[in-house]
Amino acid sequence: MSTTATAVAPLTTQDAEALVDTARRAAETAGVAVAVTVLDAGGHLLAFRRDDRAVLIAGETSTRKAFTALQLNAPTADLVDAVQPGAPFHTLPTALDRPLLFIAGGVPVHRDGRLIGAIGVGGGAPEQDHGFATAAVETLA
Repeated sequence: MSTTATAVAPLTTQDAEALVDTARRAAETAGVAVAVTVLDAGGHLLAFRRDDRAVLIAGETSTRKAFTALQLNAPTADLVDAVQPGAPFHTLPTALDRPLLFIAGGVPVHRDGRLIGAIGVGGGAPEQDHGFATAAVETLA
């Protein structure tokens, strides 16, 4: 008996640019300066944009949020309670020696039920960043 795996289209550069653009427009509408990072399923940078008015750390923050969402396949907003002292992820070791940043704004990207990448948004309040990232992912579907 043979099994055939169903191929899932990967996250493309065009997809990544659309995610960045949607998150950027949502942030601009809200009057917030942000940085947006999109990673593919392997954690490779596909697209990045930092508003000139955003603080420099926003770029690093957006990348860490995307990496965390990708690594744990969960929105970072859902992980905040899990990283409190004594909680399950408090001392979770990370791949590539990157520290995890568990602040809302990182959202995994799925296609046909499979993880294909992640988006991270940094620069606004955590709830705003989460909203901008979620809005971008919803429009990609």
